[in-house]
Amino acid sequence: MMNFFISDAMAQSGEPASPMGSFIFIGVFFVIMYFMLIRPQQKRMKAHNEMVGALAVGDEVITNGGTLGAIVAVDEAFIKIEVAKDTEIHVQRSAVAKVLPKGTIKSLK
Repeated sequence: MMNFFISDAMAQSGEPASPMGSFIFIGVFFVIMYFMLIRPQQKRMKAHNEMVGALAVGDEVITNGGTLGAIVAVDEAFIKIEVAKDTEIHVQRSAVAKVLPKGTIKSLK
């Protein structure tokens, strides 16, 4: 049976595997994990933080819960969203999932 990490000839020779090969394998594994998982997640977080920092009164947004509304007040940690006429809710700034183009709410009515 062939093993992908130890060749058959090496396994039969009885010589111990080089510890340097194991360190190289682990290092390559972490480099791949960094570029496949960690780096893209950091880019998404940075883009979301910039979007949340740029929220302003009048922006039309969708929250993580799927609520659509227009921002009527902005605080340091919270925003007030008007979801219907005379109906406003407070949400955390970080709960905003997406800023929509102006006029989206009117186009849905």
